[in-house]
Amino acid sequence: MNIEAIKSIYFYEMARTRRTLLQSVISPVLSTALYFIVFGAAVGSRMQEVEGVSYGGFITPGLIMLALITQCISNGSVGIYFPKFTGTIYEILSAPIAMSEILIGYVGAAATKGMMIGIIILFTAMAFVDLQIAHPVLMLLFMVLTAVTFSLAGFIIGILAKNFEQLNLVPSLVVPPLTFLGGTFYSIDMLPPFWRAVSHLNPVLYLVSGFRWSFFETSDVHPLISVAMIGCFLAACLGFLVWIFKTGYKLRP
Repeated sequence: MNIEAIKSIYFYEMARTRRTLLQSVISPVLSTALYFIVFGAAVGSRMQEVEGVSYGGFITPGLIMLALITQCISNGSVGIYFPKFTGTIYEILSAPIAMSEILIGYVGAAATKGMMIGIIILFTAMAFVDLQIAHPVLMLLFMVLTAVTFSLAGFIIGILAKNFEQLNLVPSLVVPPLTFLGGTFYSIDMLPPFWRAVSHLNPVLYLVSGFRWSFFETSDVHPLISVAMIGCFLAACLGFLVWIFKTGYKLRP
């Protein structure tokens, strides 16, 4: 294992966060704060509790998950896309670095940045609502698994993307609707039976529900099922990346 190579990629990617502090950190935190102000204050004043939890507290896990998923996908995709765009990817591929080491460096940095945003938003939420975390270890486990999984997904998107429009397609047009319809602002038990069944086809529902259980011990889906779904998606991403690395698909001219 080439530790120095991993450290070089990792710290280079982390340095990019400092250079783009406004876009990387301040923007998602402000956006999430607006959600708390609008939904927590305006809607929360009319809907006092959901499943025995204050409305502001109820939406907190979903908002953290929205920011975490979006940031991990964005950071994971941009990290590998720009070396492809500038042509420096060929220098990395020709260097004495294993594909697994390249993956650890890029995905590790993307997951770290996503975790940083998620934790900052968690503390931001505490300024708006009274949060009690019933299972802090399980909460961190969900955050780490989600960060790594969606950083891998972002890495795949960065490899497959042909232009900047494709790079931003999933974080901007796919993740927000899935998160909004995944029980972030409501419990799916409020829905009619048909739409409740349809909601179970939304993968984000399992992430939000499991993460919410770690806070309040209440969820729409059993937490073990949530962990299993994250594990399956993680395995799928790893399997696809193994195939890409073996074939060189979209990596080599």
